[in-house]
Order: sequence, then C-alpha cells, then structure tokens
Amino acid sequence: MTERFSKSVIAGAVLALGLPALLYFAYSRPWYFTSRTYLLGLVFLEIVIAVIWMYRQLFFAFVLLTFLMAGINLPVGTGWTAARWLVLGAGAAVGILMVLKDHGYQFGLFHLAATFAVLAGLISAAVSLYPDVALLKVLSMLLLFAYAATGARIAVIGREDRFFGGLLIGCELFVGLNVLLFGVGIAAMGNPNSLGAVMGVFGAPILLWGVLLGGKPSVQSRRLLLYVLCMYLVFNSHARAGIAVALLSSGVLCVALRRYKLLLEGTVVLVILVAALSIFKPDAISSYASSVVYKNREEGILTSRISPWKAAMDSIQDHPWFGTGLGTIATGDADEERGTFASSGAVTAENGSSYLAMLAGVGLLGAVPFSLLLFLLIVRMFRSWVWMRRTESALHPAVPLTIVMFAGLTHAAFEDWLFAPGSYLCVFFWSLAFVLNDVAPKDVSGLALKWSPRPAGAIGGIAPTQ
Repeated sequence: MTERFSKSVIAGAVLALGLPALLYFAYSRPWYFTSRTYLLGLVFLEIVIAVIWMYRQLFFAFVLLTFLMAGINLPVGTGWTAARWLVLGAGAAVGILMVLKDHGYQFGLFHLAATFAVLAGLISAAVSLYPDVALLKVLSMLLLFAYAATGARIAVIGREDRFFGGLLIGCELFVGLNVLLFGVGIAAMGNPNSLGAVMGVFGAPILLWGVLLGGKPSVQSRRLLLYVLCMYLVFNSHARAGIAVALLSSGVLCVALRRYKLLLEGTVVLVILVAALSIFKPDAISSYASSVVYKNREEGILTSRISPWKAAMDSIQDHPWFGTGLGTIATGDADEERGTFASSGAVTAENGSSYLAMLAGVGLLGAVPFSLLLFLLIVRMFRSWVWMRRTESALHPAVPLTIVMFAGLTHAAFEDWLFAPGSYLCVFFWSLAFVLNDVAPKDVSGLALKWSPRPAGAIGGIAPTQ
C-alpha cells in the first residue's frame, strides 16, 4: 500500500512538473519536436522512466538489453553506446535509494572488497599516462558495482522463482534468435570470439541447468534441443576459450549433481560425431584442427596468446606497484583523437587474459582488493558446489549462478572482459556474482532454500515451497 501511494505521489509530481515543461519547450523551441534525434531521446527517456516504475521486475533485463544492443553487430543504431551508461547510472541511483529505504539488505566483506577495488582503480588512474580514460573506466566499474550491489539484488531476492524462470526463458529466446540469425548468414554477435564467449559462459550452462530441472517432457526436449544448437554455435565459432568453457561447465555441472549417466551419454555422442566426421569427412576434421586447436602448427597451441601475455608481463614489470591505469597501456600516441565514451587502440590493448589485464592496470598493490573479491566469490562457489554434491538437486538458485561463475572465471583467463564494464558479459557476470553472494548456501550440511517444481502453466517452471 505504501509503495503504491509513493508511486502515485511521484506520478502526480512528474505530471505536474513535466507537462508545463513540455508546453514551454513546444512554444519557445518548437524545433526540438521536429528533430529526429531529440524525439528518439525523448522516447528513450520515457522508456527509462517506465522501466524504473517497474524497477524490481524489469530493470535488470533492461540493463542487460541496453549493453547487449551496444555490443551486437546489428543495425540498431549507435546511440546505445552512450545510452547504456545512462541506464546503468539510473539503475544504480534508484537501487541505492531503494536499499536505503528498505533496510532489508546486508552488506559485508564482499561489498567492502568491491569498494576497495574501485579505490585501487582510482589510485592507478592518478598515475596513469591517460588519467581521463582510466578515470572513466573506474567510474564505469563503480556504477556497475553500485548497481550489482543494489539493483541486481533487488531484482532477485524475494522473487527467485520469477527471476530464474525469466532467466531461463530469456536464455532460450536469446539462443534461439542467434540460431535463426546464424541460419540466414547474420553474425549478430559481431565476431566469432564474442559468439563463443556468450554461448559458452551464458547459453550452455543455463540451458543445461534448465534440462536438469526436470518438468514436462516437451519443455525438457525444447531446452535440450536449444542446448545442442547452442553447442553447435560454440563449435562453429572456432573460439577455443568458448568451446573449452562450454564443455567444462557442462561436465562440472553434471559431476556436481552426480548426473554421471548424462555426462557419459553426452561424451559418447560427441565421440561418435567426431569419429563419424573423421571417417566421412576427414578433410573437415583436419581443417577444424588447424583453425581451432592450432592457430599456427609450427609455433604451438597458444601462439595467439603468447604475444599479448608477454606484452602484459612487460607492462607489469615496468609498472609493478600501481600499474598503468585500469584499461589503459603505458605507451601510445597521446595526440591521437579519442572519443568521449570509448577509448581507442592507442590507449588500450588486448592482454589475452582478464587477470593479466587487472595486474597490468592496477599493479600488484591494487590487485589485492580485486584478488580478495575473486577469492570471496570462489568461496561462495565452493559452498554451493558442496551443497550440490550432498543434495544432488538442481532446484536451488545458487546452482545456475555457480556454474556461470565457473564458466566466466575460466573463460576470463583467456579473454580480456572480466574487468571491462563496457562489456555486456562483464555486466551480466558481476550482477550475478553479487546475487550469488546472497543466495549461496550458508550451511553446506542443509538446504538454504527448498524448491519444488511449479504447477503446470506457472512462470519459469520452478518455485519455492512454502
């Protein structure tokens, strides 16, 4: 009742202040309403206000959508690059206000480590060759952590059944849409590495978890089919890191839940497919091995990573204590023109690993809070792993979160995105990481939450028992 009353008051205030303002601009500056840019901006602002109105239900998905739209290779407009920061900033601000009003959310060592990680980034920005770019990167990380610590938790805590049911449905739609676009020759994710990353870290683990939830045979068959198609996209991307984490995360999930039969069946099917291709299309297998396993047969499997790893190590040796500034490098053309919201290749470089990028960016001292944050996350993952092994149940919100965290942390060892807040994968990962900090079982000897299948027709197919 109080929340409805507050929304009514806010709506009345917006109408009382907004309508006169619109009438004033329509009279004094009519060209605003004939400009396509201004009209699109006004429509977008109205959408943001509407989503904020249903903050708990919609804003998490809206944040992910805006970052995804800024990163995909589709003709959806260039305005999303700047708009995503407006959305993330609004989400963080509203989330902080709601948390302060509610008093029902606890903050602990995990959140303190995230705060000190941002402070370490600020120190590294002060000594960076490009302090403006490094500062923007740190402020972006601050917005991300602020939203993850407030808005993401608000979206999940107390409504786990709806959130994770929606997450499953969203994953099915996302994978299905990518399959359709791939079928007509459109590379929606922009490049093979991005496709392999998003399908390996997000698509495969979530869909396999959905299969293990049980339920109607038709629902299980649909999710299994989408999982197979997702794995096809991963393998077709030729992205080694994506292929590895898709296979590893699927195997780890089966082992954690003691689904050894399913793991054996999947392995046998994969071996049969490889054997069949080796017999009927040996050239295809040879070509695939050359383009995936070996980038260059003469130099070895990790040839494509040796150069950026060496460059990152050289940077760490030259700036060991405070680094070069988060997301920047030690050398480059300082006079090269740079955009306001995106840095250029003269300022940034690919490090070949998120962990090396962290060390190069903030140095050994600055890496301490980042390392503590990762360590605390791994502790939550371990608790959830023990819980899964003891209960053999997939009906817990920590199960999909843990397997996504495992896939993400593994993939980040070979790709530079874990501390790049402009990446949709980074936003998705850290938002769920802060949620896992809340929902991870506190006592590995018992159930933190008891879940049971929802009745037919219910949202998501899962719900907490009373």
